[in-house]
Amino acid sequence: MEPSASPPPVSPLEQALHAARALVLADLVAGEVAQADVVSMVEESVVQRRWWVEQWPEGVEYVSGLIAQDVQDALLEKYGRWPLCPVCGAGDPHALEVEPELGPDPHWVCHKAGVSVSPVGALGPAMGGPGDSEGSGGSEGFGGSEGFGGYGGEGSS
Repeated sequence: MEPSASPPPVSPLEQALHAARALVLADLVAGEVAQADVVSMVEESVVQRRWWVEQWPEGVEYVSGLIAQDVQDALLEKYGRWPLCPVCGAGDPHALEVEPELGPDPHWVCHKAGVSVSPVGALGPAMGGPGDSEGSGGSEGFGGSEGFGGYGGEGSS
């Protein structure tokens, strides 16, 4: 019996890109917005950030936050703000922001309340998803005056 050949090792760049993709997809699932066209936005960002990290290898540790920001920007253009802040109950709905903008260990932050809500990839409990003992539901979908448009949400008023 011949020993089977091992697959080639996965490069640190590809490991970082796969991890970043998984983190952002987990947050999209937590917000119940991981439809096919949104997942395509993640894939497009991964392709662009692969090139970016190939040009600047020291930036590999920043790729998760950058992909989260890319997807957030693409969603804002097409559907509305995401992820909506689950911390602030009153006032206008607003999106969380990724901090640091360019740095390791990115978190979703509410600038209005001045709090860190969760690491990128761990929005589920904050949004009332898996890991939340109360199961309160959180703020799903997209928000703001742009509405939730083509996915059967409430739309603009």
